[in-house]
This record gives sequence, C-alpha cells and structure tokens, in this order.
Amino acid sequence: MGSNAGLNRLFALEQLAFLRRPRKHWNTHLNLAREFIATALKTADPSRPILILGAGWGLEIPWRLAPKSTVGWDADPWSRLGTFFRHFRWAPWVFKDITGTFQELARVSRRVQTIEGRLVRRPVPVAAKRLAGLLPSVIPSPMALETWIQNKQPSTIICANILGQIKPMASKIIEVAFKPNSPWVIDPELPDSLNDALDVWVARVLKCILGIFQKSGSNLYLLHDRGVIHQDADLALGEWEDSWIEQIKSIEKHLEASDPLSGVDMLVELNKFTCHSKKRWIWPLGSKQIHIVEALVLRP
Repeated sequence: MGSNAGLNRLFALEQLAFLRRPRKHWNTHLNLAREFIATALKTADPSRPILILGAGWGLEIPWRLAPKSTVGWDADPWSRLGTFFRHFRWAPWVFKDITGTFQELARVSRRVQTIEGRLVRRPVPVAAKRLAGLLPSVIPSPMALETWIQNKQPSTIICANILGQIKPMASKIIEVAFKPNSPWVIDPELPDSLNDALDVWVARVLKCILGIFQKSGSNLYLLHDRGVIHQDADLALGEWEDSWIEQIKSIEKHLEASDPLSGVDMLVELNKFTCHSKKRWIWPLGSKQIHIVEALVLRP
C-alpha cells in the first residue's frame, strides 16, 4: 500500500466487505437512517450545495429526494458508480480522504518497521511502540474539506456514518502495513501503547473536522456509530444520557464496549450550534458486533 492507488483499493475493498455483510437484522437501522437523511434532504435549501460526507454506494441515502445541488463525498473510487447503479443518479462527487492524512499514516506505519538507513526489520512489538511514539507527528490535514466548504458554502452537511469510521479505517491501515503480523497487544489485560496513541490521534482528527463544521454556518445532520458492543447480548436503550454507555439497559453486568469517537463529544465540540434533535438506536451489525447509532440535528 505504498501509493495513493493502494489506499484507494483499501477503501474500495472495505466498502465491498461492508455491502456483502448479511443484512438479516438491519431493517430497523436502515429505515431510521434513511428517514433521518431523507429529512435532511427534504428540508435543505436547494439553492445552495448540499454535501453528503461518506455517501458510499448509497445504501442509506435516498438519492431520489436529493436536490440537484447535492454532492457526494467518498474516498472509495467506485462509490459514485455504485450510487449510479443503485439509484440511477450520476451525482457530482468528491473523491477525497476526509482526514487528509491516511496516506501519511500508511507511510509512517510502514517506515517504523525498518531501522533507518538499514535493511533490518524491527521486532513487531518494537515497531508498534515506535509507531505509537510517532503518531503525534502525523498531523491531521482536512484541507480539502475545509477549502470545499469555504468555496461552496453548503446549506446542509450530512455525515452518513463517516465520522464513526475514521478509527476503524485507521486501524485497518495500520494492520495492512504490518501484515502478516499484528501490531496490537493480544492480551486485553495488558497495556497497548499503540491502541492508546491511536485513540488520542483519532480524537485529534475528529476535533479538526468538527472545527471545520463549527465555522461552516451550515445545518448539520450527523449520523455515526457512537459505541460498539463486542459481544452478543440483549440490549435496550433507556432515556437519553449524555454518556451513551449509561443509556444502555442490559442484564449483562459487564459489557465489552469500545468508542469509535475516541471520547469526542459532538455536542461539546459543536457548541456554537443549537441541537434540534438527538436520537440513538441499536444496530446489530453482526455476530458480537452491536452498534449504538447516534443521529444529531444541529443548526447555527
């Protein structure tokens, strides 16, 4: 994955893997997601651009409701074509990495495995710790997104679960760079400096993107994974809690959970906006993978 083409291929393969998942229990999630995005499209000002970040192949996007000014954004090089086949809509498109830094992350992840100036490979645990130490130097650079928003001044920005995918995608990029080895500490009871550093890095990336939204003056419709439960369990959601984990009702005393947003609170970061709607629901994505989805509507 030493080129942008390699990264694009990874984006495409991840999208295809997602689309090929069995959707036996997805109906509730898909209906709620489509309803949420449909509301955004129907209420947006069509005289200005409408931006759909993470548009993908349009599984959750009701493109028939989208005004002509609607633009898709996805790094997967086949996403526009996939949208055409699914919706017969050849929409304007931006093929960019929203973070502006995944290519650099891939480069650094490869470089740490070899001692500088020598064709000697570091032991995997040493290389992983080296990468953990260098992650702060991989500076988030969402300049393409910032420039596009400044120039086009969209009336509405819709995030179709792209923000919750930054951490999984970054993890995948690191894993591909380390193949056939794994850079992660296997024992969950032991500290993992790379995983901890990645959490800090992802939070930094998200805050950069949310800072761009903060200055946009656009209406925001944010749909994203807020939490993931890594076990099969009977779950329900109670009344809204600022802490998503406290909203979960379950007979399980200890839930194995992770935070795709690395501790970033959208409502805190976007404090110049007024929250008009907030909702969460359960999405059973697959075996031992139950997602808590969050949908926020914010207006300047």
